[in-house]
Amino acid sequence: MIASLTTLEKLTQLTALFQDMEQALIAYSGGIDSTLVAKVAYDILGDRALAITAESPSLLPEDLDDAATQAQAIGIRHEVVATHEMDNPNYTSNPINRCYFCKSELHDTLKPMAIDRGFAYVVDGVNADDLRDYRPGIQAAKERGARSPLAELGITKFEVREMSRHLDLPWWDKPAQPCLSSRFPYGEMITVEKLQRVGRSELYLRKLGWKNLRVRSDGDTARIEVMPDQIQDFILTTNLPLLTEQLKQFGFLYIMLDLEGYRSGKLNDVLLSR
Repeated sequence: MIASLTTLEKLTQLTALFQDMEQALIAYSGGIDSTLVAKVAYDILGDRALAITAESPSLLPEDLDDAATQAQAIGIRHEVVATHEMDNPNYTSNPINRCYFCKSELHDTLKPMAIDRGFAYVVDGVNADDLRDYRPGIQAAKERGARSPLAELGITKFEVREMSRHLDLPWWDKPAQPCLSSRFPYGEMITVEKLQRVGRSELYLRKLGWKNLRVRSDGDTARIEVMPDQIQDFILTTNLPLLTEQLKQFGFLYIMLDLEGYRSGKLNDVLLSR
């Protein structure tokens, strides 16, 4: 039986992968996965690596600022480009394959940029764990020739964090922050106003000290999810009337706390019941 590779051995493989690429344009959200990819790419390729962040209503301005700050700390060239998935009714109607249309828009924007600037590859931060979840956007990226170095090498989310810590990246334990559209149950129309109220609500809770959380939008209801082992502390330490008042000011009518707690991909549970 062949022993599994250690995290550092996989990091060596990731380094070698970028040495073979020679140039790379990175689809860079500022999340821990794409930031690790950007870091390794820059360390190997220098100015032959370019990080591009897509700016849209589904990304909090504060998260865009974080992405720029992290890119500057790494040293990689960083640019921001607008994407227009909100103009596509296939996206805003929020079908179960909504993510496909989001990533189609992203890579239909990045691929011509890469070709125009002479970059042979567009790479993203999809990791091995993402392949086990329902992620239709992965197919959209593949159809447009994008590569996913972390997934190719079998690098998991845990290993991404371990590699990031080994490389002394201060954001190695940064919570996952997928696009705000992932807060809506399939079939609920997505609008800019709804995205903003979800984003403002999550930012408010982050500033209160709750990092791993979601505010799910269900019509006029905000359903707050914190980590299961933090639910009791949340109830005991949070000024609930003030929180309720604040989220209502953001546009929600009803505020709920999910007693199951936060779990990644929870809204995909409905697909298993079909």
